[in-house]
Amino acid sequence: MANQSHSNIIVYTTPTCPDCHMLKEWLTQNAFPFEERDLTDPKIMMEAKENTGVRVAPITLIGEQIFYGTFASQKPKLMVALGLKT
Repeated sequence: MANQSHSNIIVYTTPTCPDCHMLKEWLTQNAFPFEERDLTDPKIMMEAKENTGVRVAPITLIGEQIFYGTFASQKPKLMVALGLKT
């Protein structure tokens, strides 16, 4: 099923972001553990901006790869990065 050999997944989110909720649910359903970081914390927001160049939610980091935008726009690229689609 899912390829578990990928790097750590970090997801920058906000509590009220619908795309964030969809992304986290999708990762959980596909058995991909992830670390969630809350962009409402000013320190986390600065970290996200420094690490990714953006501070919009959701932002997904898989190893050195950065994905941002709506869940629908991220999903196809995430599937490839996570080995769900070739």
